[in-house]
Amino acid sequence: MASKVLVLNQDYQAVTVCSAERAFVLVFLQKAEMISERTAKVLRSVSKEFQYPSIIRLNRFVNLPFKRVALSRVNIYKRDGYACVYCGNKDNLTLDHVIPRSRGGRDQWDNLVTACQRCNTEKGDRTPEEAEMQMRHQPFRPSFIMYLRDFHGKVQEEWRPYLLMN
Repeated sequence: MASKVLVLNQDYQAVTVCSAERAFVLVFLQKAEMISERTAKVLRSVSKEFQYPSIIRLNRFVNLPFKRVALSRVNIYKRDGYACVYCGNKDNLTLDHVIPRSRGGRDQWDNLVTACQRCNTEKGDRTPEEAEMQMRHQPFRPSFIMYLRDFHGKVQEEWRPYLLMN
């Protein structure tokens, strides 16, 4: 049961992605209802078969404060497509501060990018402009929906309407 399940709040807004096991337990305990199931899979116990969840909706509204994507090395790599923002290389990746820390650059979404070791060394203690290195895209803070939609892995077709995808 390694499949992922989209979890919606009571108002059908995407909240998170969880494991199929967790989703099944929420449905079984009647804390959530199944919106969509995978027809090709079933969950079996000794004496019963259950539908395999794909999308569930919580029965009670969960008030979530503005949900932000956590700043982490893995999430920066995901945002940048596991490739160097300077040359596109996918080997020996590190994090690079666009404005170096020695010049007051902070650990923030808009100052951290994925860089290969060669480009990071070449850039050194300079800004990309000073090093005459072009970035393939500017760093940004992804929204939570964008994170679920673009960076969380494979998005199933039935999730698309809930993740603002057409």
